[in-house]
Amino acid sequence: MLPPRIAEPREVAPADARELSRLFFRRLHELDEDTPEYRYVRETLVEMNCSLVQFAVRPFRGRADGVDLEDLVQVGTIGLIKAIDRFDPAREVEFASLAMPYITGEIKRHFRDTSWAVRVPRRLQELRIGLAKAKEDLTALLDRPPTVADLAAHLSITEEEVIEGLVAANGHTSGSLDAPPSAHTDGPADGHSLAETMGAEEPALGRVEDIQTLAPLLERLSDRERRMLSMRFGEELTQAQIGAALGISQMQVSRLLTRVLAHLRASMLADPEWPGAAAPQQAESGCTGAGADAKVDAA
Repeated sequence: MLPPRIAEPREVAPADARELSRLFFRRLHELDEDTPEYRYVRETLVEMNCSLVQFAVRPFRGRADGVDLEDLVQVGTIGLIKAIDRFDPAREVEFASLAMPYITGEIKRHFRDTSWAVRVPRRLQELRIGLAKAKEDLTALLDRPPTVADLAAHLSITEEEVIEGLVAANGHTSGSLDAPPSAHTDGPADGHSLAETMGAEEPALGRVEDIQTLAPLLERLSDRERRMLSMRFGEELTQAQIGAALGISQMQVSRLLTRVLAHLRASMLADPEWPGAAAPQQAESGCTGAGADAKVDAA
């Protein structure tokens, strides 16, 4: 026989819910999981014991992690459902004794997985909690903020582990760069966001773009031209020294370098999306080939 139909399971008093839960659990283990009766009994058990979730959520209401209370109730309900599926009435144990660890475990897991601004290993998350409690206890005991050595001795860990935990704790919360400085410090706000008061423009950033643009252009040069540029700007040789190494005069080196540099400069400044941009590049590149070298050598 099915347990009695309950119109409003959530309105059942806790004492009555305990007695009815025993009856429903016995029946739950007798039914086939694929039957509508099984689903009714299981869902009624969930609704009758929702007060356990509300009780378990209560200690977490004051946590400043930006977690919605309704989210905690939903997470705790998952733990309640797991406890219902694993509860065995034959053991003659109160359901609440099994359900509360499941519910609070799901809530703590939710905080561990979602409340950190930066993902850190679980070991460091647990160490942060231990350090926070140790700081509180030692501050009351020593009447001063504890040092790293004090924390290490109190927790029986190394000072390196304490430092690692303190650094990891910084990843628990984060501030917005659009927030005014007063949101991060005790000083007065001056109307500027944190992003506007931090950092500076990197003067070498433009060089990165120039290098990325220049690299494919250098690949199109001849070996002789690349070697000449390497000797001039990499080894910082004079034009006379370059001419002696290549077997040409200093005047020829000067003219070749002038033409190669002019070609690279024009190619870098040209708009690649402009249909006519390729024409001047081709014209300049013709001045850097073997034909141009022959003309310079002839000169």
